[in-house]
Amino acid sequence: MSNKKPASTPKASSLFDPWSFANAISEYSADSWQRFILYADIRRQRGDQYREHLQEQIPNVLDFECELIMSGLTFTRPINYGMVRILPGADVSIDPLKRPFIVIDPRAGHGPGIGGFKPDSEIGAAMKAGHPCYFIGFLPDPVPGQTVEDVMRGLANFVRHAGELHQGSRGKPAVIGNCQAGWQVMMAASLWPELFGPLIIAGTPLSYWAGNNPMPYGGGLTGGSWLTALTSDLGAGRFDGAWLVQNFEKLDPANTWWKKNYHLYTKVDTEGPRYLDFEKYWGGYVFLNDIEMQYIVDELFIGNRLSNAELLTSDGLRIDLRNIRSPVVVFCSYGDNITPPPQALGWITDLYRDDEDIAGHDQTIVYATHDSIGHLGIFVSGKVARKEHVEFTSHIDLIDLLPTGLYEATIDDKSEADQSPHGLDTQDGIGMALHRRSLEDVRNIVKPNPESDRRFSAAARVSETNLALYKSFVQPWIRSMISPKTAAMMQTLHPLRISYEWWSSTNIMAPVITRAAARLREEQQSVAPDNPFWQAQENVSAMTVHLLDSYRDQRDQLYACLFEGLYGSALLQALTGHSAQSNEPARIHPGDSPEHRAFLSQEFGLMLDRMTEGGLLEASVRALFYVLRTRGEADKRHFSHVLKFHWPQISDDFDMTAFRILVRSQAALLAYDTDAALAAIPILLERVSADDIRARAKDLDRLIRASGDMDAEEKTSLQRVLTLFNDSAPVKAVKPQVRPMSGAAAHVSTNK
Repeated sequence: MSNKKPASTPKASSLFDPWSFANAISEYSADSWQRFILYADIRRQRGDQYREHLQEQIPNVLDFECELIMSGLTFTRPINYGMVRILPGADVSIDPLKRPFIVIDPRAGHGPGIGGFKPDSEIGAAMKAGHPCYFIGFLPDPVPGQTVEDVMRGLANFVRHAGELHQGSRGKPAVIGNCQAGWQVMMAASLWPELFGPLIIAGTPLSYWAGNNPMPYGGGLTGGSWLTALTSDLGAGRFDGAWLVQNFEKLDPANTWWKKNYHLYTKVDTEGPRYLDFEKYWGGYVFLNDIEMQYIVDELFIGNRLSNAELLTSDGLRIDLRNIRSPVVVFCSYGDNITPPPQALGWITDLYRDDEDIAGHDQTIVYATHDSIGHLGIFVSGKVARKEHVEFTSHIDLIDLLPTGLYEATIDDKSEADQSPHGLDTQDGIGMALHRRSLEDVRNIVKPNPESDRRFSAAARVSETNLALYKSFVQPWIRSMISPKTAAMMQTLHPLRISYEWWSSTNIMAPVITRAAARLREEQQSVAPDNPFWQAQENVSAMTVHLLDSYRDQRDQLYACLFEGLYGSALLQALTGHSAQSNEPARIHPGDSPEHRAFLSQEFGLMLDRMTEGGLLEASVRALFYVLRTRGEADKRHFSHVLKFHWPQISDDFDMTAFRILVRSQAALLAYDTDAALAAIPILLERVSADDIRARAKDLDRLIRASGDMDAEEKTSLQRVLTLFNDSAPVKAVKPQVRPMSGAAAHVSTNK
């Protein structure tokens, strides 16, 4: 409709003129009829696209050329997943030394491809930064008998294979897990931490009890997971993803029932391609096995056992997210009504008591929150891809080097002149800074509530009871009546599937609409924006959105009140064993076990033993981080300085893993006991020549002064470490050597 001609319509003040009134209503009526025809034709194309998508053997919306390199169907325990290599375009240059990126899409009702849905996407951002890229997707139908554990082990196999293909790269694979794929990645990384580089978890509900969200309340009010089992039984052992999508749509009725369709109607001349692209993904429903879906609902959602470290594998291994040794980047948004920030960050407060607890597990966690972007916008929004994803990928090596602890990433549009002296480099006027945070800062976001935990724990007990009753008395009858053909018929009659099926080129009226739309695209005359009837239409639309939003808010408040009243009652809590009068917590904190306390005691004892291990390089890193400790931000120049201590120029065989271990270990020792770490510097320098010590002291002085303006405390700290270095220089030069070290850090020290 590029040839549309805007009409000349009088303003509302001229409607008292009968001729102007007639002209206005005539033009508005003609425009409305034309828009309706064009809108109907786009919706027809939507139906055709849905039918074609169903016929594809591997339906996806991936917007990049790729080649299959590993199929999960060949595994000992086969899964319906596969990994492809993304083929770079002519305008993309891939650096073989950079770590690979792996993007994993969520299998939560829709088909794969959302992480590479647009050129500006997670994959696009990683490729522009020069990283080799891989994508893990899935087939619409699961392998019979496939379990969540099978998928978790399969993901580990994919990551292992990508790491083997890039053994010469400077870093282990960075893995992006979107939504449901995020908790699968975290589970796999907790069992095989040696395989994974940095993890970027986007919009992932890791702590389902946290926050104030209508979805958990709705699950409790329907009696728990027995309804999941019933839905799977009606599908003859398969859970239709369309039910999950319908739950998502219910969260925002204004968008589902009005806004997205009205937006298409008002911009029918330009919005068609974008609308059809998104609907191809939104209507690409997939299936899960009944055993998979039941595990997800019972164990992760209603039971909330992942963030409590209560899950066990079939061979007895505990799935404990504290075992992850890669940095975890959590990206969430306050505009996300599916996974709000408390659900995305609650696992941190669920697992850790304090900052020392995080340090004891050698865990690095970076979190970033967005003010308004919606759930899918986290993965597909062009604005997000050009900001957050670009910054995460551009600075992934810096994130991998961060010392143990909590950090908040802030990303702002700034000019070069506005950049903080301690911020990271900018790209296209966008700056990223990493700020030190404490566990208390995360608590202020999550707002843990023991009373809420009691209610959810009671709901979990009720769910277990209802599920047991259903399995005993109802399930055998349902399964005996449902055949695969009956299940297929009911799946076809799902309301969401019918909304795509009923209007397509197979409809008897479709040819008429198609021909009329073809003519209108050349002849359409659009109504002027100041037409009073168009303005009245806009007001009606705004009122409709307001009413639907009000309905949603009132409904959600009702859900919350009913849930709190039902599961907060003293009688029900007493029956489920979670009475407030018992003074027992609804769940035992993982950090309270004697085994956990013994583990931390052992770890801190090992830290003391490592205080005097190393030589000149360890002493230099320790001194540098001590002087710059008060700045509160991670600056990649700090790590560049450390690299300068290591080699004048980084060679192709540089061991980034060993370098990361060295940097993180020295930062951890300094954080654990600052005075002891500094007091050990002369011991580290005992076997280093006087010339090398004095030269390194000069390097330290020069590099630290060049890193930005120093305050009084930093000047005092610098003088302290310089004194330690200069006083440690022996009278006679001694042949440089270091104490024996264990682990990969030894490689770094012996190559300085």
